[in-house]
Amino acid sequence: MRPRYVLKEELSIRKLVTFYYREMSKHFYTRGEKHDFWEFIYIDKGEVEFFTDLGTYHLRQGDILFFMPNLFHGGRALNKTTSNIIILSFECDSACMSVFEGECHFRLQEDEYRILSFIVQEGLLAFDPPVDSPNISGCPHEREDAVFGGEQLIRNYLEIFLIRLIRRRRAEQRASRKAPLIGEKQSDESFSNMIHFLRSHIAHNYTLDQLCDIFAISRTGLKMLFKEHTGIGAMEYFNRQKIDRAKQLIREENGNISSIAESLGYSSVHHFSRQFKRLSDMTPSEYARSILARTKRIGG
Repeated sequence: MRPRYVLKEELSIRKLVTFYYREMSKHFYTRGEKHDFWEFIYIDKGEVEFFTDLGTYHLRQGDILFFMPNLFHGGRALNKTTSNIIILSFECDSACMSVFEGECHFRLQEDEYRILSFIVQEGLLAFDPPVDSPNISGCPHEREDAVFGGEQLIRNYLEIFLIRLIRRRRAEQRASRKAPLIGEKQSDESFSNMIHFLRSHIAHNYTLDQLCDIFAISRTGLKMLFKEHTGIGAMEYFNRQKIDRAKQLIREENGNISSIAESLGYSSVHHFSRQFKRLSDMTPSEYARSILARTKRIGG
């Protein structure tokens, strides 16, 4: 008989407590609560403020905030604006969840956002009322005509989502524990200034030589600095920032493909589409259709 290898289980989710996709009114306010399970809040649209025993957090679209068990927390709308939020709470006693204790909030990256959207999509199919219904309250209930494997996919996607965030959180904690040398501090400050400049001039087109002149650094020095901090070159980083901005504009339905390409400084729609396809594995039109379909399903 061949030996078997038992796969290690680092994190396990078996029980959900609440799962909502909520459109909050401009009068949204809650005095606060605390409970003996984990919860996270994701902002899919708008801005809200949440307060805990540890501090107050101003959250925007793309932000996620974790509440560890027995942490008091509440929230309210900001500036009388509406918002869409995902509220998901669950039981988990895995030791690795300790990285989310204390002050723990993230701005989701594209791959993390995609996994969270899968969780919501499966939630819409698995429960009755669906997770975006204003009538849902308390613990989810199984839908009579639920598709095969939906609840298991929610569990699997949720575990994957948390594992990805735990890896990222641990990497950030390791980096913060390293005491930088004087040269590293200067390097970090220079890089931070460069990033701010590129994001502030996202609609411009620059060559590598132009960036070297602007930042007063050699081509080799610029390449090494970006490689050290991002793992990619300066021009590739700038191109990815442009495409990330394009995705945001598409999600917000802020103009057609041609106007978005023009607003980001692309010389032609063809060049824009080629770059978008290279970095996203889909064309701008395909991305727009996928986002619109998802948004229509989850009411966002």
